[in-house]
Amino acid sequence: MSSNSQSSPRRSRGGNNGGEERPRYFDLKAKSKCWAKADVVPGRHPDRWRKDAAGNIVCKRFCNCQGCLCFEYDHIVPFSKGGESSADNCQILQTRVNRFKSDKEQVDKTQLKGYSCEIEFTDKELDIIEMAVYGDVIRPGNQCRCRTMAEMLGQYKSKDRVAACKLPYSNESL
Repeated sequence: MSSNSQSSPRRSRGGNNGGEERPRYFDLKAKSKCWAKADVVPGRHPDRWRKDAAGNIVCKRFCNCQGCLCFEYDHIVPFSKGGESSADNCQILQTRVNRFKSDKEQVDKTQLKGYSCEIEFTDKELDIIEMAVYGDVIRPGNQCRCRTMAEMLGQYKSKDRVAACKLPYSNESL
């Protein structure tokens, strides 16, 4: 089962604790805190992009898929080893890395990085992906905004007063 499910099935701790139950999945509050504590990707909008515990860039919209920008919410101390489904025990991990980590407790960043997707994305590629996924590209600190695809195709005129800019490599071919 994926650790990103919206529902909160409960499982018994087992043993002689009177059948006390605890949630298996992270709730929305824990996921939000987990995302917020992950490293920011310089030059990228922090609500859209973060780095996982191994240093891989992941996109918030790509949760629970199998691509190189996809991630899952992971129990740092595995649930099966007593780890709680709390923000303090949560980290984001590229899906492929999370599959490797599985129920291991002591896995260092170098080991995690060794199981990462080997594709390195350029800024241009991340801009194209962001445009496709979100419909625009937002750069922190930039006072302009990137045009949506509909604007570029002349199908829509934005009412946003902030001037539309060109991507930094407008002279390059896509």
